Amino acid sequence: MSKEETIQDADAVPPPEPSSEQTPSSEQAPAPEAAAETAPEAVAPARRPGSRGLRTAGLIAVAAVIGLVGGTAVGYGIQAEREPTPLPALNQPGLAYPAESLPKGQQPAPLPAAEDRQAKAQGDLRTLLLPMPAGAKKDEYATRDGWMSLSRFASGFERPDGALDQQLDLGVRRIASRSWTTGTYKQTDVRLVQYRADDVLGAQEYIEGQQLYMPDEDYADSEGKPLKGSTNGRYYVFPVQREAGYLDLYEARAYFHRGDIAVEIMVVDTKKISEKEIRSLAERQLERL
Repeated sequence: MSKEETIQDADAVPPPEPSSEQTPSSEQAPAPEAAAETAPEAVAPARRPGSRGLRTAGLIAVAAVIGLVGGTAVGYGIQAEREPTPLPALNQPGLAYPAESLPKGQQPAPLPAAEDRQAKAQGDLRTLLLPMPAGAKKDEYATRDGWMSLSRFASGFERPDGALDQQLDLGVRRIASRSWTTGTYKQTDVRLVQYRADDVLGAQEYIEGQQLYMPDEDYADSEGKPLKGSTNGRYYVFPVQREAGYLDLYEARAYFHRGDIAVEIMVVDTKKISEKEIRSLAERQLERL
C-alpha cells in the first residue's frame, strides 16, 4: 500500500461516538426553554426553629441579673447613707440585783444559815447527820469524832483499791459518819460523803453507781422505791439471808444525794426491817440537808 493510500484510509476512519455517560441524550437534557420553565423560584433560607424564643429568654435573663445587681447596689447605697444605729451599752445598771436600788431599810435580809444550803454544806458536816434516837447506843466500831477516813470508807467495799481510786477520781472531800445500835443486834449507819466542786458531779455519780447494782440477786434484788422529796433517791429492803448455824440476817438501805453531798443509810438486824422504817430515816436525813 502506498503512503497516499494509507493517509486516505486514516482519514476515512470515522471518529468514535460519544459515550452516553459523557453526553446527555435528547431525552435527558431538557431544552433551554423547558429548563427555564421548570426551574424553581429562588427561596430564602429558613430560620432555625426556636431561635427567636432563645434570644428572648436570654435577654430576659440578662435583664433580671442586671436588675438584681442594680437593686442590691441601690440598697447598699441607701443603707450607707443612713446614720449608724448605736449599740446598747455594755454595762446594764438596770439588770443589777433589785436590792441595790431599794431604799435603805427595805432591802431583804440575807438568808439565815439554817436556810442557806451552801452555808450548811460548808460548815461542820457532822451537824447535818441524823441524831441517835432515844435509847440507842453508840456503835463500838463507830468513828471516834464523827469523821471517817477515806481508807476506812474504801475498806467496806469488795475491792478496796478500786473503791479508793474511784473516790479520788470523783473528788471526795470529807466523810461524816454516825452509827448506833438499838435492841440486841440492830445496827444503823448514816454517812454523808461530800465532794469538791469540779467538772465531775461526784455525789451524783457515786449514788448512781451504788443504785446500779442494787437490783442484783446478791443485793436488794429489786429496783427499790423512790424517796419522796428527792429527784433521784431510792430505798431498798433486801431479801432475808438464811444460813445454817446462823441467825437470819435482814438488811435495808437508802441512797440519795443533794448538791455535792451523797447520803447512804444502812440498817441490819436479825429481825425483819419494814419499808416504813428505812423510808422514815431517809426522809428525815433529807430534811436536814
